[in-house]
Amino acid sequence: MLKFSPPLIAALATLAAVELLTLVSPASVAQAEQPNFLFILVDDLGSEDLGYTGSTFYESPNIDALAARSMRFNQGYAACRVCSPSRASIMTGKTPARHGITDWIGAQTGMMWNRDDMVLPAEYVKHLPHEDTTIAEAMREAGYKTFFAGKWHLGSDGSMPTDHGFDINIGGNSTGTPKGGYFSPFNNPNIEDGPPGQSLTMRLAEETASFVEQNQNQPFFAFLSFYTVHGPIQTTEKLCRKYQDKAAAIGLADAKQRFKFDRRLPVRQVQDNPIYAGMIETMDNAVGLVLNKLKKTGLEKNTVVIFTSDNGGVTAGDSFSTSSLPLRGGKGRQWEGGTREPLIIYAPGITSTDSQSEVPVIGMDFYPTILELAGLPLKPNQHVDGVSLVPALKGESIAERDLFWHYPHYGNQGGEPSSVIRSGQWKLIYYHEDGRYELYNLMSDESEQKNIAEMEPERVTKMQQKLVAWLAESQAKLPALDPRFTQEKFDNKIERVRTKLAEKLERQHATYLKPDFAPESKQKVAWWGSAAEQSHREESP
Repeated sequence: MLKFSPPLIAALATLAAVELLTLVSPASVAQAEQPNFLFILVDDLGSEDLGYTGSTFYESPNIDALAARSMRFNQGYAACRVCSPSRASIMTGKTPARHGITDWIGAQTGMMWNRDDMVLPAEYVKHLPHEDTTIAEAMREAGYKTFFAGKWHLGSDGSMPTDHGFDINIGGNSTGTPKGGYFSPFNNPNIEDGPPGQSLTMRLAEETASFVEQNQNQPFFAFLSFYTVHGPIQTTEKLCRKYQDKAAAIGLADAKQRFKFDRRLPVRQVQDNPIYAGMIETMDNAVGLVLNKLKKTGLEKNTVVIFTSDNGGVTAGDSFSTSSLPLRGGKGRQWEGGTREPLIIYAPGITSTDSQSEVPVIGMDFYPTILELAGLPLKPNQHVDGVSLVPALKGESIAERDLFWHYPHYGNQGGEPSSVIRSGQWKLIYYHEDGRYELYNLMSDESEQKNIAEMEPERVTKMQQKLVAWLAESQAKLPALDPRFTQEKFDNKIERVRTKLAEKLERQHATYLKPDFAPESKQKVAWWGSAAEQSHREESP
């Protein structure tokens, strides 16, 4: 048996913080005309949820077409396994451990967390820090018109998009889910309701397209942050029926087991959810609408387009919507499915058609990349945890580096408090509950099925030392033991989930594919009522 080093909590108590030295080259992309930027962020979109990433059930022709003429980063990562931390890292260029937003804003911490778990989730910052210069502020200072539409979830009053560099905010507020669902009335204080049943996803795209058209004669930075495909999962009856038929045609409707228990929750093993598939198609249509506006206005040749997600797909917890296989886990979980993302960058005159990169990259990299593509000076004291991806966009290399994640919380999706380091092909996970480790070779075991920590004691020690140093340098907050914890209560909880919840999920998700399926609703009119069906725009632009 491998004897592990003491838990990191003890190691951190005696370790001096190491000053981070970040060498950043000055902006080097000379552009005759200042480029525009369109950043598209999809909420909870999984790594395998698009046609170009391998899905045979979901349909995403507009995004697939964008990928075909862009640089596709096949090892793109979110900065965190849940939303708010990842979004803050995109905005600041800092890792969640450093900016302090380590969980989705609104999650319980300390003694407020009472779910029979071993440790108390650490405290975290509840809004985007005002002392940081966001990428929106940096772009506005450089003369860009800045626009935000959709999900914000980075603070409440005093910390809205317009408080952090955006000239315009359409729909961004403190909540992480659309209160009114995906059809008007939206119940959103920062967007006017449309006709009854109007699609929120298409509306946000239309607002973005309108902004593009109105500002085509000045440089702009537009951030389209979809609420979709976050729960609640909702679509139109037309799209649901389409994907019910597709599931039957390709032999998915009669699946006997859609879920497999993994550690703390059942995890979805198959992509056959017709409601979620409808959401993917609507989102793809919305992306197509905005891209078509760029083409019609002639801005396509001078607009950088970045497309990605904020964390993994929801394979467990929430709506149990999708599967991320062959990757293990999904949103909220510590394995690859929790942080690996679709990532596309289209940079006119720089990226080549149908190009791919296997370089591991992460959410903090967007900030310096955008500055360099804009021909602006970098801000190394701000985006301290990111590097510019411009060399990679050109097909060149970037310096090899370690990637880190820190999530001292439990998640609704079965994730465990842990810290992670990826060093080359190796990934080490440290668990804050009991100081244990998991080591995976991602080159030979991308699905993280074989923990080889005991076979590689020297590698574990070396990577542990790097992780300890990084946690200390970034001033990461750590969880503490819960004095209320008993193993018996925990075991009983897990047994209930393993049996009763798993059975319930199998029954529920089987009904989605039955011809007589109809959505349940507390209101008299279900979310795919006649108004929604009549006003929702299905056609690609």
